Amino acid sequence: MGRSDLERLSKEELIELVLRLQRPQKTSRTSSKPPSMDRKERRDQAKPGGAKPGHDGHSRAMSPDVDGLIDHQPDHCPCCCTRLATDLQTETVSEHDTIELPAIKPWIERHRRLAVRCPTCGTRVVAPVPDAAKGTPFGPRIHAMATYLKTFQALSYERLQSAFADLFGLTLSRGGLMNLLRRAQGRFAEGGAQAVAALRQARVVASDETGVRIEGSNAYHWVFRCSEAVVHRASPTRGALVVRTMMDGHRPEVWCSDRHSAQQGHADAHQTCLAHLSRDIAYADEASADVLPLRLKHGCTGPSPLRRRSQRWPPQLSLASAGPWSAVWTRSWPRRHRAIWPVPFRARSGAPAISF
Repeated sequence: MGRSDLERLSKEELIELVLRLQRPQKTSRTSSKPPSMDRKERRDQAKPGGAKPGHDGHSRAMSPDVDGLIDHQPDHCPCCCTRLATDLQTETVSEHDTIELPAIKPWIERHRRLAVRCPTCGTRVVAPVPDAAKGTPFGPRIHAMATYLKTFQALSYERLQSAFADLFGLTLSRGGLMNLLRRAQGRFAEGGAQAVAALRQARVVASDETGVRIEGSNAYHWVFRCSEAVVHRASPTRGALVVRTMMDGHRPEVWCSDRHSAQQGHADAHQTCLAHLSRDIAYADEASADVLPLRLKHGCTGPSPLRRRSQRWPPQLSLASAGPWSAVWTRSWPRRHRAIWPVPFRARSGAPAISF
């Protein structure tokens, strides 16, 4: 925005612009931004690394499984220079472990089809094609390692190729890796179906989504969680259609998520994610002089100890929604402030709902 643009703004617009510029920058503590995007502290102001004064030291525990044992026994006496026999009684003074990985290289087994000439009739007989030649040349351990590095360690195809070449001396093309992962995917089909079935019967479901890049295009990674299973689903859209398709008509009692519109209206009651609320409250506390964010901030520190005391509450009450903590705590608020917290509190099925 140039000078001429600023001159055309009204007084109210200029005030709003100045106030907006004075707002603190959002960080990983006050928003969903990752910590890698936070502004780094100056080195001379950063906290020193390492153990703090008074910290009890820790050493690596001795391994219970030992592959080799080497004894180091003295061969002469330092006082009188007498040679010490190897069959003298000994006692262990100390033990030290050395750990190393064995050299890893691909185990290549070649199958050859042979042909022979029948000595009786002279017919050339060729051995049938072995099973090893009908499928992929890569064994189950290579499939498992590729699946682990790609999914759990989130390696790109380029880095996955480098890992196999550098660590195992195995050259794989990108297309070969894609086919390998596609074959391994079938092993998870039965477990995936069981996880989705458990999700569609759950009483409480938590969900979240985040942006990802899939084959060069923007997409979304959805996660659905219940007490029995966690289901991941990639989708090109962030709309509520993903939730409706996943739940397939099932409507749980409680849905836990952030305040994104696509996450609303999928259950009888909705619990707003306390982690999201805590970040929003932290930012509001930094950007505003109002006392309300501070009161909310103090309230958000209460759920963990209150959950530990939940055994004393009536058994028909559920902590899946906002819980009696939030309802009781908001009694002392001004009435105009009560609507921003996720109340009313819903009881379990068969018990009356409680609201304040």
